[in-house]
Amino acid sequence: MTSPAAAPALAEPSPSARQQSARQPGARYVLGKVGGAVVSLFVIVVLSFFLIRVVPGDPIRLLTRNTSLGAAQVAQLRHDYGLDKPLPAQFVDYVVSLLHGNLGQSTNFQRPVADLIMQRLGPTVLLVGVATAISVLLGLWQGTRAGWRRGSRFDRFSTGFALTLWSAPTFWLGMILLAVAGSWFPTQGMVNPDTPPEFLPQVFDVLHHLVLPCLTLVAVLYAQYLLVMRSSLLEEMNADYLTTARAKGLRDDLVRGRHAVPNALLPTVTLIFIQLGFVVGGAVTVETVYSWPGLGLLLYQALSDHDGALLQGLLLVLAGAVLVMNLIGDLLLHVIDPRVRAT
Repeated sequence: MTSPAAAPALAEPSPSARQQSARQPGARYVLGKVGGAVVSLFVIVVLSFFLIRVVPGDPIRLLTRNTSLGAAQVAQLRHDYGLDKPLPAQFVDYVVSLLHGNLGQSTNFQRPVADLIMQRLGPTVLLVGVATAISVLLGLWQGTRAGWRRGSRFDRFSTGFALTLWSAPTFWLGMILLAVAGSWFPTQGMVNPDTPPEFLPQVFDVLHHLVLPCLTLVAVLYAQYLLVMRSSLLEEMNADYLTTARAKGLRDDLVRGRHAVPNALLPTVTLIFIQLGFVVGGAVTVETVYSWPGLGLLLYQALSDHDGALLQGLLLVLAGAVLVMNLIGDLLLHVIDPRVRAT
C-alpha cells in the first residue's frame, strides 16, 4: 500500500494560467457592463422615438403656422420628413439613420440635428466642466475637513449649508443670483456683440458671462461630493490601519492625508463620473435662466417649438452621456478598488 508521503504532488498552475484565470473575472465584468450599456441605449432609442410621437402637437403645423401653404404642399412636407409613413416604418428608418450617424433634420432650424448639437456642445461642456471641477474641489475639501472634525462647528455649518443649497430648486437659485448680482455680472448669453474679436478680450468676456451660471451649478452640485466624502471618511476613521499609523507616531495631518483620504476617495471618484452625465442634463434650467447657448437652451427651444427630430436627438445625446459616464465610473471602480476586482 502506498504511503501518503509517496503520493504524487499536485502540479501547480503555471504563471500564465494564473494570469489568465485572474483576467477572466475582469473580462466578464467589463463585458457585462458594456452589454448593459448597449441594451440601455437601445431602450432609450425606442422610448425617445415613441414618446415624442405621443406628445400633443404637429411639427408640420407649427412649421407652416405663419404661411399660406396649400394642402398639397403640407402633404409634401410630411412626405419629405417621413411623417406620412406608419410608425413602425418610421422607427426602422430612424434606426437605420442612427446607424449612419444621421440624427435627422430639425423642422424649426431647417438644419441637421447633428450640426445643431455639435454647435451647442462646446458651451455646455465649458459650463459643466468648470462647475464640476469647482464643485469637486470644494466638496472634497469641505467633506474631508467636516468628516475629520465630526461634530465641530465647521462640520455642522458646512453640512447644513450644503444641504440647504442642494434642496433648493436650481431655477430658483438662478433667479436669486440674477436679482442679487445681476448688476455686476452679465445675465444673458456667452459673449457681448461689441467685444473685440481678439483672443484675450473674447476669453475674459466668456469668463465674465460664465460667473453666474457656474456659481448656480456649483451651489447645487458640491453638496453631494461633500456628503459622500464625509461619510466615506467617517467609515475609515476607526479602521485598524489608522490606529497602526497613529501608533507609529505619525502626525494627525499625515494620517489623514496619506492613509484615510486615499481610501475614502474611492466612492467619491466613481460618483464624479456617474454624476457628470446627469449634470449635462441638469444644466437645462441654468442655461435657460441665463440664456447660455448650450444644449440645455437648445432642448428648451425644441420643447417650445415641438421640434420632434431635434428633441429626439437631444434626448439621445443626453441619455447617452449618462450611460457613458456611468460606464466609465463602473470600469474605473473596477480598476482602483481591489474588492471589486476580486468579485
